[in-house]
Amino acid sequence: MKKCLKITFIASKIEGFLNDFIQKNARQLNVEGTVQFVEPNGIVIVACGSKENIDMFLDIIHQGFGAHIPENVSVEPFLKEKDYRGIFRILE
Repeated sequence: MKKCLKITFIASKIEGFLNDFIQKNARQLNVEGTVQFVEPNGIVIVACGSKENIDMFLDIIHQGFGAHIPENVSVEPFLKEKDYRGIFRILE
């Protein structure tokens, strides 16, 4: 069963966060979608994949990246509007 979520949270913009943490874990779990920084210090993730992998991905986000623990994590269902073609993209 496929599941799509929109995940938003506050995190300080740290070098390598999107590549080394978010995108790496998304690829390992076969999660497709997008991630981008939004002002001020916000991150928006659209993640689609199997229910089990999306749940694991969300757990990883809640655990944080090293000493950086996300604040104000918000999760809501998301209707897939486009084909992500099986990859996870970083939007600049």
